Amino acid sequence: MSLKEQLAEDLKAAMRARDAVHLRTIRSLRAALLEREIALRQGGEAQLNEAEELAVVQKQAKQRQDAIEQYEKAGRTDLAEKERAELEVLKAYLPRQLAEAEVRREVQAILAETGATSLREMGTVMGAAMKKLKGKADGRLVQAIVREALS
Repeated sequence: MSLKEQLAEDLKAAMRARDAVHLRTIRSLRAALLEREIALRQGGEAQLNEAEELAVVQKQAKQRQDAIEQYEKAGRTDLAEKERAELEVLKAYLPRQLAEAEVRREVQAILAETGATSLREMGTVMGAAMKKLKGKADGRLVQAIVREALS
């Protein structure tokens, strides 16, 4: 089942359940996917592949995460909770995230492959790490682990 089909089914279920959080989040995600398709159109229709769909979902999740941080800094816990609830809905459409220990193992393997030993080589390691861990781990976590390993 494609992501679009899954979203359509989940939208129907959310309507039946009168779940405002799921409704709002799924509609927002569907709009973002459609917006991306329109941006990719060249003369005719555009169809997003799985990687492009995943990128849109990740971007939506990142926006929610950034909003949560901003609302918490501003003392708006009510809005932060709303964003947190939407983020939880979006996580259902993302692949399982690796645990910190798994990310550390992957980073150690990448360090062994690249032979990097100093912070000067962080760009090389991060490039390889994000290519390998894209969609599977938070970039900030990867960066922190790489920095710690190279220090």
